[in-house]
Amino acid sequence: MKSSKKKACVLIGGAFASLIALSAIAQNAGITFRNTITGEVLNFDDALPEGKDTPGVKKFMQSGVNPYNEDISCLKQGEQLFLSACSGCHGHLGEGKIGPGLNDSYWTYPQNATDEGFFSTIFGGAQASMGPQYANLQLDEMLKVMAWVRHLYKDPVAGATWLTPEQRAKYKPYPGHETFPDDPPGQCKTSAK
Repeated sequence: MKSSKKKACVLIGGAFASLIALSAIAQNAGITFRNTITGEVLNFDDALPEGKDTPGVKKFMQSGVNPYNEDISCLKQGEQLFLSACSGCHGHLGEGKIGPGLNDSYWTYPQNATDEGFFSTIFGGAQASMGPQYANLQLDEMLKVMAWVRHLYKDPVAGATWLTPEQRAKYKPYPGHETFPDDPPGQCKTSAK
């Protein structure tokens, strides 16, 4: 029994240390993530313990820019997460259903045109049926979903403020259907070499 308690304490301590590190990273970079509706500072203590300290999350917390945008290995995973967690309200292609469309240049919440704002809306929720997703998706999964939603974009590139200059130069509106390889190379590659 003592061993189980000790393991639990180690796990809780590790999760707490990860939260402190994430908060420190975001604050040191001058990024303050705020609730889309209330403007209150988001509390990452509420996040699921897994997926907090990935390289992608660390980069995002420092820059406010999603490093998974247009990374094929992340898009495949983001698509699967989006279809299971988001498409019921936002449509299979982000066209909108109960919730607003996500695949065009109109944002119900204008701050969602930035990755920092979009992440804040997913994490902390919004109005109507859009509740906070911190209990449903890991931080890393939120970034993958965001990358997929950004990939679904179908309007002119001028509205795609989240793309880097290199990504803008290669931009093509989402064609409506794509097939990705099972485990493409990239930051989110799942298989071991």
